[in-house]
Amino acid sequence: ICSSFFSLLKRCTWLPIILLLLDITPMLPVLEGVVMELQDCSLPLLRDIVPTDKEEVAFKDLDVAILVGSMPRKEGMERKDLLKANVNIFKSQGAALDKYAKKTVKVLVVGNPANTNCLITAKSAPSIPKENFSCLTRLDHNRARSQVAIRCGVPATQVTNVIIWGNHSSTQYPDVHHCKVNMSGSELACFDAVKDDAWLKGDFIATVQQRGAAVIKARKLSSAMSAAKAICDHMRDIWVGTPEGEFTSMGIYSTGNAYAVPEDLIYSFPVQIKDKTWKIVEGLAINDFSRSKMDATAAELMEERDTAVAFLGV
Repeated sequence: ICSSFFSLLKRCTWLPIILLLLDITPMLPVLEGVVMELQDCSLPLLRDIVPTDKEEVAFKDLDVAILVGSMPRKEGMERKDLLKANVNIFKSQGAALDKYAKKTVKVLVVGNPANTNCLITAKSAPSIPKENFSCLTRLDHNRARSQVAIRCGVPATQVTNVIIWGNHSSTQYPDVHHCKVNMSGSELACFDAVKDDAWLKGDFIATVQQRGAAVIKARKLSSAMSAAKAICDHMRDIWVGTPEGEFTSMGIYSTGNAYAVPEDLIYSFPVQIKDKTWKIVEGLAINDFSRSKMDATAAELMEERDTAVAFLGV
């Protein structure tokens, strides 16, 4: 993900960047190779690069923290073991953010299980507002948008307002009940544009939910360029806002006041962003089909949270 993300810095035209790159000590020689490649790109807005294995250097006065490193699930590893390993990683990084970063820092957690890792990070950084933390569901959002676009034979830019509800996992719910598709100059509801309700309620959802696994099966590696693009999309929207009338998907802290989602979860909602502040899109009609999907992914997140928090000791 990292190398692909850095290559996408070429797209940025709106602010200079100083990159602080944190990795474990044995990986510092590899990190130096990444630094050389970045230098060789002659990126116009890249002002400096600081590779380090020290949290006090990497997290000092950050405006943005993108946390991509997590413990991957290994063969024979139980889910609780995976959560325990990641609690240790993200507890440490949250504490470092709390100690060294600006209190206005925007934190994006990418490493999986992203929602629960994000929650642990936020709980470990109590002096930073919880609304400053988010996890990446923009990749799922982009996948859903693309699948609808392919089905309708239009560019992905013609598809707006898909929603990813819940967890960045196979329980996530890609919802197109509020999606619009621009076809031949006319804006249609997604169900009217696709004209295949069975596909939208079946194979479409499964394809988006399982897309990450499908990529791994095909290329023997996890998503790279698409994940990097989603990170850029996510951070760009935080900085410059979402287009008027459109919303995107982000895993954010639930206070229990929106769409009957339980509190104290990092849950993906539809949001609009302005002045670096997100706001949940309110008042969307939720039918019984959607409600059951939203509740199922919330139940998984509650189970993950309770297991992780037990390891955190709070």
